[in-house]
Amino acid sequence: MDGVLVHEEQAIPGASEFIGRLVALERRFLVLTNNSIYTPRDLRARLSRSGIELPEEVIWTSAQATAAFLANQRPGGSAYAVGEAGLTLALHEVGYTLSEHDPDYVVLGENRTLSLDAITKAIRLIDGGARFIATNPDPSGPSQEGLVLGTGSVAALITQATGRQPYFVGKPNPIMMRTALNRIDAHSETTAMIGDRMDTDVISGIEAGLRTVLVLTGSTSRAMVETFPYRPTRIVDSIADVIPLVDEFARD
Repeated sequence: MDGVLVHEEQAIPGASEFIGRLVALERRFLVLTNNSIYTPRDLRARLSRSGIELPEEVIWTSAQATAAFLANQRPGGSAYAVGEAGLTLALHEVGYTLSEHDPDYVVLGENRTLSLDAITKAIRLIDGGARFIATNPDPSGPSQEGLVLGTGSVAALITQATGRQPYFVGKPNPIMMRTALNRIDAHSETTAMIGDRMDTDVISGIEAGLRTVLVLTGSTSRAMVETFPYRPTRIVDSIADVIPLVDEFARD
C-alpha cells in the first residue's frame, strides 16, 4: 500500500485508475501490507478516503498471514499477542485463544502504545518456553510525524533479553506471497508483485517465483537498485506506468 498506492494518506496519481483497470479486466489481485496494526476494514476505509475504492477482502496484511501460518502449524492454539486490533482480530478469526498463561506462542506486531509491562511479559513467556513469532522484520515505519518504532526493533530488544530469535512471517518471507497466491487461487508463473522496496517487496516476489515491478514513488531510488544483487523484472516511475503492463501481463 504505502509508497505504491498511497503516500501520507494521499493517493499516488494513477493508483485509482490502476485498481479500476484490474477490476475491468477481472484480474484477481490483493493489496499487501506489512503493517499489522489495522484490520482490512480499517485499511479499506483509509484507501477510500484517498479516493481508492476496493473491498476489504482484497487486503492481505502481515497479521493475517501470521495468523494463517499459526493455524497451519498448530490449529486451535493459544498466543500472547503484543499488538493492536489488526493482529488480535486475525488470530481470533483462525480460532486462536489469546492468553497470558502458558501460551503456545508470543506473537509480536506493531503497537503504537507499547508498554514496558507488555514487553516484560513477552520476555518472561518466551523464556518460559513460548515460541516467538513476529509479523514482520521492519525496524521502523512511516508516519505523518516521521519514523516510528517498528516490529523488528522491538523483536531485537526481546531477542537480546531472551537469546531467542523470532520467526518473521511478513515480507520478505515468501510465505506471505504463497499465502496470498492461495487466497486468490493464483499461480506464481502468472502473477506479478508490485512494490516500492527492494529489500522486502522485490526479494519476496523473486523468492516466490513472481514477476516483480518496482515503483520509484516509495523507499527505493533508481540508483539504489544497483546496490542489490538481484533486480526486479521492471522498474517504473509510478503505479500510473503499470497500467499498460496490466494489459501486457494479461496477454502473456
